[in-house]
Amino acid sequence: MLDFPRWKIGSIIGLLAALCLLAIPSFLPESTTSQWGRIPHPHINLGLDLAGGSYLLLEADTADLAATRIEAMRDSVAGTMRNGTPRIEIGDISTRGGQLTFLLRDPSQVDAARERLLAITGGGAGMSGQREWDINVVDTSRFVLKPTQAGLTQAVDTAMKDATEVVRRRIDALGTKEPTIVRQGATRIVVQVPGLKNPQALKELIGKTAKLEFKLVDETANPADLVKGIAPIGSQVLPYPGNPRGVPFIAVKRSVIISGDQLADARQEFESQTNAPQVAITFDAVGGRRFAKVTTENTNKPFAIILDNSVISAPNINEPILGGRASISGNFTVESANALAISLRSGKLPVNLKTIAESTVSPDLGKDSIRAGVLASIVAALLVIVFMFVTYGRFGLYANLAVVINILVIVAVMAMLNATLTLPGIAGFVLTIGTAVDANVLINERIREERRRGRSVVQSVELGYKEASRTIFEANVTHAITGVIMLLLGSGPVKGFAVVLLIGICTSVFTAVTFTRMMVALWLRKNRPTTINI
Repeated sequence: MLDFPRWKIGSIIGLLAALCLLAIPSFLPESTTSQWGRIPHPHINLGLDLAGGSYLLLEADTADLAATRIEAMRDSVAGTMRNGTPRIEIGDISTRGGQLTFLLRDPSQVDAARERLLAITGGGAGMSGQREWDINVVDTSRFVLKPTQAGLTQAVDTAMKDATEVVRRRIDALGTKEPTIVRQGATRIVVQVPGLKNPQALKELIGKTAKLEFKLVDETANPADLVKGIAPIGSQVLPYPGNPRGVPFIAVKRSVIISGDQLADARQEFESQTNAPQVAITFDAVGGRRFAKVTTENTNKPFAIILDNSVISAPNINEPILGGRASISGNFTVESANALAISLRSGKLPVNLKTIAESTVSPDLGKDSIRAGVLASIVAALLVIVFMFVTYGRFGLYANLAVVINILVIVAVMAMLNATLTLPGIAGFVLTIGTAVDANVLINERIREERRRGRSVVQSVELGYKEASRTIFEANVTHAITGVIMLLLGSGPVKGFAVVLLIGICTSVFTAVTFTRMMVALWLRKNRPTTINI
């Protein structure tokens, strides 16, 4: 039990020395460590409550999502009836009142139409198995499709999962460290970005749906009707703030000729002649072929580039655009063009997100928290050190050395794992200092007990470590189980506390048991004492 070969001693000391060295950069300013070049200098990331930053609470616009589903079903129904065999003629399609209605021109095709509708309206929603759409026939030839609540609930759940990932990709593209993006309830997302000093830019970046569409311009529209919001059949009126004709509206065909879903890349660049910022987009293989085909078939016609249901520009197709590349120009700045490129690269939001709460945490508050946390840690460490030394003498000194090394090792491990230290994390840090000596208290009390039974010094120390190890292991396993549950189910501050707690459990067991046992064994081997003061 007390036998430590040289390779083992060297490994333990080398490992702990390396970790202690890796903890040093976290206590120095980044401006200093950034000059170290290739020398490793991992830093602990500070959470929102310590470093300051931005907090947003986003909520999904479920009404808009429901309307979007009905519009998408409208296109799907029209395509299915038109392209199937035999062709089914329909008319008088309406999406008013939260439902989709259309008229069947040949009532004898009701059964065939129903079969096709059952195929495109999906199966059961979730575990309930309820249909996503109710299909009814009124007046012998008019179909009414109404979304069910189960279908809408499933659509919202799917959209929120996708939206959370889109928000995460957009924030990651900013290069921020350890942002927190978690879903809250059924329709909300919490976003915390430590260190970000421009919350308005964050809100604009996240809030942009980035729904990019290309549609043909309807040149038959009457400008006077556009102002009234009236468009020809099959077209729609969209805002066009930069319309060179002066009317801030434009009529476009409802059918989408190509969408942002077929983008392969989007980057900010400068226009070659005017040097104005613009966004260059590249379509994937399918999108590129479709874009080439559409521009070939519609040469000398204008088409509209639409972002989030607002027309950015409506250039004329002078010649077929081949190669799958295009550019979006407008009144962009470098920052806004780069933000749009990030939004397009990360994909469009499947649902509109509204900011319902926002706040900015000042770095000064974080400094006060850090100062208070450091003070609490120092006071706690000093009290523990004094108590252990007074109570256990030399063995207490070994335990105190283990506590100091344990603190440095926790810092190093957190820095290497790129973990984030939050205010509750500091509480976990202070708690770890107190519990780190628990193992040594158990070991030392066990050694005392063996001495009172008349065993020799070596036998007492050996049995003390051996018998106490099982209790130490079981006690820390229960702590670890609690920490793992908090890590898996918690978020934000709770997760930060769990991270520090779990790292502290692992490092404290190693330093309090293995490291102190090695120190005691070396002392016994060198001095061979016949009695000990413990």
